[in-house]
Amino acid sequence: MPQATAAPTYSFTRSTVSKGMPKISSKNQITIPVDVMREAGLKAGDVVVIRAAGKGSIEIDRWDDLIDRFAGILPPGTYPPGYLEELRKEWDR
Repeated sequence: MPQATAAPTYSFTRSTVSKGMPKISSKNQITIPVDVMREAGLKAGDVVVIRAAGKGSIEIDRWDDLIDRFAGILPPGTYPPGYLEELRKEWDR
């Protein structure tokens, strides 16, 4: 039976984090490292949704992925016939 490999542990200090780590700019901008973007399957030009995921944590999801995940999840009959069409007409006003 193969032995489980322990996840690597890291020790961060202020001096080891200061070099090469992204920082939030005065304009609230951050540069995401290329390897993180590749691993997440994100690329320049993707439309993303960003939300808080707890204290000190942010989640980023590609917009298209969210549409695919949630489109069609409501059961038929959730809204009465014609209800959504009426809502859409309100958007045009």
